[in-house]
Amino acid sequence: MSPQSRRRFLRQSSLVLPALGLGMHRQSFADFATGETIAWKNARILTAKSAPIDQGTLVVQGASILAVGDVDAVEIPANAKVIDATGKWIMPGLVCTHSHIGGMGAADGSAPIQPGVRILDSLNVRNSGFKRALAGGLTTLNIMPGSGHLISGQTVYCKLRYAGKGPSTIDELLIRDADGAGLGGLKMANGTNSIGESPFPGSRGKSAFLVREQYIKAREYHAKVVAAKDDPDKLPPRDLHLEALVEAMQWKRIVHHHTHRHDDIITVLRLAQEFNLRVVLHHVSEGWKVAKEIAAAKVPCSVIVIDSPGGKLEARDMTFRNGRILDEAGVRVAFHTDDWITDSRVFTRSAALAVRAGMNRDRAIEGLTIAGAEMLGLENRIGSLTPGKDADFAILSGDPLSVYTRVLETWVEGQKAFDLSDPEDAIFAEGGTGAGSDLDPFLCCYAQPWQMGGKQ
Repeated sequence: MSPQSRRRFLRQSSLVLPALGLGMHRQSFADFATGETIAWKNARILTAKSAPIDQGTLVVQGASILAVGDVDAVEIPANAKVIDATGKWIMPGLVCTHSHIGGMGAADGSAPIQPGVRILDSLNVRNSGFKRALAGGLTTLNIMPGSGHLISGQTVYCKLRYAGKGPSTIDELLIRDADGAGLGGLKMANGTNSIGESPFPGSRGKSAFLVREQYIKAREYHAKVVAAKDDPDKLPPRDLHLEALVEAMQWKRIVHHHTHRHDDIITVLRLAQEFNLRVVLHHVSEGWKVAKEIAAAKVPCSVIVIDSPGGKLEARDMTFRNGRILDEAGVRVAFHTDDWITDSRVFTRSAALAVRAGMNRDRAIEGLTIAGAEMLGLENRIGSLTPGKDADFAILSGDPLSVYTRVLETWVEGQKAFDLSDPEDAIFAEGGTGAGSDLDPFLCCYAQPWQMGGKQ
């Protein structure tokens, strides 16, 4: 960022900027006049925006969805390649609002608050986790730093563009704004994860104090930049940490906040109101205890659903009913993997368990798709099968909430990025030699057919 751009950014009011994503460039149908046109007919289609279509057609042109609807209502272009999808289900590409794949690493042990650190600088585009996510039908990820800090750094929003040879660098996966800048949020946390020995806080009260102290410093920093009026001699020394906090207060960065206990959740809501933060609550194990308060604050929740005992004491009251209770209270609910906590390949199971506990089925499907897109500020581009949106979708063998269903194909921006029938893709869905490695292992017998490496 040039000094001039920096000054322009920092002068903007923290009260009037629109929510992240609302000002993004939207492509019109004219932008997609070129590119292959493909139509899938006779599939059961879940759009995530309207009632399921029992026998539907999805038409994709280039990187965009051209049409979707009942098979008798959608006119397929004459030049389209037509695929009979009888017996298959098609749904929007899954959106994970909280992932840790890619070899993530951000803030270190030197301080509890490090908002200037970027997860982008630590991600390995060849990490096998990306292919495993595609095997689960995921197309968009919010890759986050860990939760061992009050503020551990900046997240990154990624599209899994692994069609063909795949990306060479992590930059090729970035979701960008109209100016070409990569989009992402800010990771924060409270509770036991971020409590520790000095310089980390030793209590919940001290945790909130340290956060409040830094946001106040960011406000003062911003005020000095505004007062400088482009005079370089009056500008304060550049502070990357404080700049990131200013971005959060201006809604240029959504705050993704790890929190479990009900009192910690209320602390987050209190800080969000005090500093005008657009916040998404993550995990919220005890969200069901304060559902009315969360709803009143109009704050969405990204819920984790796990079915194994253990973990941390502050998550002991986690319940499958969490999603249902929050949804019925009026809270927007999405699910996330926290991969490896939930393997990306079985992400749909989170919604299935929530439905088993009484959550509305349509809301659960939205929790895998459009609700997550909203929490990233990307709902105008992804999250539903809507004409004009990115052609991100998954083709499944059956009901996504059934344990017997498999993801057959995953498409990202009109390109097939995963195909279960391709042995090189299937290994990431099924497991086996090479599935957990970023590179093929150097073994004398790896090329043998019994090692799944044969090329005959």
